[in-house]
Amino acid sequence: MRFTRPALGAVGAVGAFGLAELVTRTGLVDNEYVPPASTVLWRAVRMCGDTEFLTQVGGTVRVWLTGLALATAAAVALGLVLSAAPWLNRAARLVVELLRPIPSIALIPLAVLTFSTAAKSETSLVFYAATWPILINTLYALRDVDPVAKDTLRAFGFGTVPILLRVSLPSAAPFVLTGVRIAASVGLVVVVSTELVAGTGEGIGGFLMQSQSGGGQPDYMLAGAVWAGVLGLLATGVFAAVERRAFRWHGAGTEAEA
Repeated sequence: MRFTRPALGAVGAVGAFGLAELVTRTGLVDNEYVPPASTVLWRAVRMCGDTEFLTQVGGTVRVWLTGLALATAAAVALGLVLSAAPWLNRAARLVVELLRPIPSIALIPLAVLTFSTAAKSETSLVFYAATWPILINTLYALRDVDPVAKDTLRAFGFGTVPILLRVSLPSAAPFVLTGVRIAASVGLVVVVSTELVAGTGEGIGGFLMQSQSGGGQPDYMLAGAVWAGVLGLLATGVFAAVERRAFRWHGAGTEAEA
C-alpha cells in the first residue's frame, strides 16, 4: 500500500505527457507554437548543462526561499501574539481580511519604487504573498489547541508565554508546516510572475522573457516553465516528507480519529 500513491502519481504524469504528445503530433495544435512534449522535455534536460540558465534558476530559488523564510518567521510570531491577546486578534481581523486578498502582482510598481534592487523587491512580494497562508493556518491551529492541556499547565503556575511555547506551538506545528507548504507554491508563482512582469531579465521569469525575444523560442520557454514546475514539485515533496517524519504522531492521531 505504501507505493500506491507514488505509482498512481507516476501513471498520471505519464498519461498527461502522452496526451500532450498526442495532441501535438496529430496536428490538433500547431507545432510552431506548441512543440511536442518530448521536445520540450529533452530541451529541459539539456538545460542542466547550461551554466547561465542554472545561475538564473539559483537566483529565483534564493529570492523564493528568503521570502518564504521571512514570511514563516513573521507569520508564526504574529500568530502567537494575536493568539495570546484575543482583543488584539479581534482588532487585527479586519486589517488581515483587507490585506489578504490584495494580489502581490498589483504591488509590483510599489515594490520596485520602494526597494533599490530587483532581488529585494521580489523578496518583499514573496514575503507578502506567503505570509497569509501561514498566518491563517497558525491562527486556526492555535485556536483549536486542546484547552485541557493549557488549563493543566496553568494550574501548575505557568504563564501565557510558557503555555504558548510548551503546548500551543507544538500542537499547532503540523498545521503551520502545512501553511508553509501552501505558501511555498504561492511564493514560487509570485517570484516568477514578478520576474516576468517587472522585466528585470533575472531568474526563471527573465529567462522566459529572453526566450521570446527575436521571434520566440517556444521550446525554450516551455522548458523553462517545466523547470519552475519541477521546483514546485520538489518543494512540496520536501515539506511533505518533513511533515511525515517530524509529526508522525499527528498523522497517527488523524488516522485513529478517521
